[in-house]
Amino acid sequence: MAGEEEDRPGADATEALGALLGYRAYARRWVFLLVLSLLNFSNAALWLSFAPVADTIAHHFFLSTKQINWLSLIYLVASIPSGVVAIWVLDSVGLRWATIVCAWLNFFGSVFRTLPFLFIEIQDPFAFLMAGQSLCALAQTLVIFSPAKLAALWFPEHQRATANMIGTMSNPLGILVANLLSPALVKKEKDIPLMLGIYIIPAGLACLLATACLWESVPPSPPSAGAAHSTSEKFLDGLKLLLRNRAYIILAVCFGGGIGIFSSFSVLLEQVLCVKGYSNEFAGLCGALFIVFGVLGALVLSLYVDRTKQFTEVVKIGFCLTSIVCVAFALVSQLQGQTLALAAICSLLGLCGFSVAPIAMELVIECSFPVGEGTAAGLVIVLGQAEGLLIMVLLTALTVRRAEPSVSTCQDGQGPLDWTVSMLLMAGLCALFSCFLVVFFHTRYRRLQAEAHIVLEAKRAISASRSGPGDMKGWPGRVGSGPRVTASSRCQRDLESLAHPEADTSPSPRQKSRTCRSSHLQVDTFSPPQTLADRFMGSCGDGGGAPHSSFSSPWVST
Repeated sequence: MAGEEEDRPGADATEALGALLGYRAYARRWVFLLVLSLLNFSNAALWLSFAPVADTIAHHFFLSTKQINWLSLIYLVASIPSGVVAIWVLDSVGLRWATIVCAWLNFFGSVFRTLPFLFIEIQDPFAFLMAGQSLCALAQTLVIFSPAKLAALWFPEHQRATANMIGTMSNPLGILVANLLSPALVKKEKDIPLMLGIYIIPAGLACLLATACLWESVPPSPPSAGAAHSTSEKFLDGLKLLLRNRAYIILAVCFGGGIGIFSSFSVLLEQVLCVKGYSNEFAGLCGALFIVFGVLGALVLSLYVDRTKQFTEVVKIGFCLTSIVCVAFALVSQLQGQTLALAAICSLLGLCGFSVAPIAMELVIECSFPVGEGTAAGLVIVLGQAEGLLIMVLLTALTVRRAEPSVSTCQDGQGPLDWTVSMLLMAGLCALFSCFLVVFFHTRYRRLQAEAHIVLEAKRAISASRSGPGDMKGWPGRVGSGPRVTASSRCQRDLESLAHPEADTSPSPRQKSRTCRSSHLQVDTFSPPQTLADRFMGSCGDGGGAPHSSFSSPWVST
């Protein structure tokens, strides 16, 4: 399998060959990642800003908690139709403009939510709250699809999982802040305007940075072979490829179900715990522990997977452990006075479950190659939002009002709800998705295989060049393009040693790449390039070598 270490060239040799082939990672990729992470953080905080204080908001506006839940549910509802548009925007308009549009939508939505408090005469404040949340929900469909595409276009192979982790886990960090900040700010109903104003600050900062600091959607030179040769069918053609990809469908359904379960957990946590006498502050703490341990786990797993490429093993083990912890939460959450146990369970739930999200997203890209990253990741998230909507509606529909006295601390002015059946159903769904994934999901790492193919062809060409002194007519450069390379004698010796590292005692591959770049190395390309995906698809028997209709990679010509 391409994900195994023995099938991959050495890291140093790969990096040196990448430099010789023109691959380069730019420092400004971190600026793009910072802006995208801040935007993702702000959008997630706006999403769940009402959930930790749902009972107080409901009492202030004379609403039911189910109506307040719709301020969070609108994110899931809006993402289903707008998600398809967002996929097209990312692949057609580009990452830069998609991020800028997302930032302005997010900022306007955060401001719109404060209008009921700025204008006393407004008769229906709930409509303005919902309108503001709807604008933020439209922004979410753009920002949540972007980390996988940013990692693929801007980051080298050994940093992709880490970059995806940073961009993806900034979303739960926003949820973490919402869980802690909203209960801390809203002690009484008069504090609600202050809370809404505070959430405008990160939205405004992200909008300013996106507009001022982002100047291009892609770097001048690709960072890796996968970025240089990645292709994307037109949306409908790519969709057909995905629908014929059994591994992708299984992963999309199971990972989408996981997204739906965790969305429901984040929104309903306060309402589940207040029935048993737990305070809003404790519910916020549990949500915070869930996120903190998820981020820490994601950091460790991303670094591990960047080195080992064991995507499938990590995801399957994470799903199984999550199912066990989810069952524990369903049982313990129905008991009173179990603060330590609940805090520990929420921590484990984040550590085992939430930490797997960026790894699963990278696995989505691996098993769907050569379909574009925006399409493959976007459809999974849209499916996850749809499953989350169904799960959340089902869980709330199964609750019933209790007639007997209780220790409830809920402040919505209505009788307490019984969440026992709903929580058991959530645990059962989690176990079902995990079993289905473990038994039926198997895949090759298509993108890694394709990148390894490029490096191996380059090394063969270097080896073949030894038969002709100084002239490397077989140098492949971009796969299929066949550029002719001539180099100085010293550079030639370094290139040959890359092809035969076992007999080489000269400087390291990093030093050799610097030597060759500084020498008189000339590359002139001839013949129309054949894309990596064409060769990859032909070798796998997935449609021959017919040219693709459109390309997401700006560095590939047709």
